[in-house]
Amino acid sequence: METRQYGLDILAVGDVVTDAFIRLGKHEASIGESGKDHHPLLCMTYGSKIPFDDAIVVPAVGNSANAAVSCARLGLHTAFYSNVGDDRAGKDILRALHAHSISTEYVMVHKGKKSNYHYVLWYGADRTILIKHEDYNYAWPKIGNHSTPKWIYLSSIGESAAGLHDEIVDYLHKHEDVKLAFQPGTFQLKLGVTKLKRLYAASYVLACNLEEAQLICGKNTSDVSILMSELRQLGPKVVVITDGPNGSYASDGSTLWTMPIFPDPAPPYERTGAGDAYTSTFVAALVRDKDIATAMAWGAINAMSVVQQVGAQAGLLNEKELGEFLAQAPASFVATKKDLS
Repeated sequence: METRQYGLDILAVGDVVTDAFIRLGKHEASIGESGKDHHPLLCMTYGSKIPFDDAIVVPAVGNSANAAVSCARLGLHTAFYSNVGDDRAGKDILRALHAHSISTEYVMVHKGKKSNYHYVLWYGADRTILIKHEDYNYAWPKIGNHSTPKWIYLSSIGESAAGLHDEIVDYLHKHEDVKLAFQPGTFQLKLGVTKLKRLYAASYVLACNLEEAQLICGKNTSDVSILMSELRQLGPKVVVITDGPNGSYASDGSTLWTMPIFPDPAPPYERTGAGDAYTSTFVAALVRDKDIATAMAWGAINAMSVVQQVGAQAGLLNEKELGEFLAQAPASFVATKKDLS
């Protein structure tokens, strides 16, 4: 294979949104019993006026947008493929991406369309997101040789983008040296494994949390070794599973690594984007030719930092800051490994 001159380190692909955070006071809401999906219910008085503590609007977020910002902050030459409307929110999204030094060459602006806008009900350290994805005409862009990425990072995208998955796989088959990191979003999980069989098989890295791994595998087990084995059978070379306060796991088929969380300097302030921070930083480390154990450490540190601030991007670190945290890490913050061969 001839040596390729890459134009990009990473091309992030997915929907972009504006998040409007509405912070609820402790006396205006409460947590009720678990609902049908086993998640606790956020409870407020129906048919009344409810005060809120604060409102913060954050443009240019979403799984893939967060990943793009993370990679750019870590010094990677980053571009973003997404879709926005020609409204004020769309213009604010483009300005925010430019401010992070992210190329918007492949962000499609749709005349007469609205941009995605979500409302985040922030209560305590967690959030409930009211989502609405606009209906765009998704099409894989023409990527010239000057912009060939080393990696593609794919995550959450709307239902009308179903056909885009095959277009990405076709691109990867034509550019076998380009690696794919796949962090399935809500719609992609809903589509199921069968419809995305080619995409899973084409992935170099597949990353998800424990609940998502159970959903993909169709197994109600917390045995990470079983889930890892099932996920690797779908085709990815490396599988990453995050499990909140229990840390994270990664496997290349021959070795299973386990990494604890990085100790929080203070209780989490707001948990939006912790998974995005971990996964994107893990991938950024691989782009920098770091090993899996180092990638897990980087990811855990950035996830810790993100939950100390509002939103998915404010707490993202650069490489120097990551290194400072790593240098101060306790002796217990180390990846352990198990031979699977």
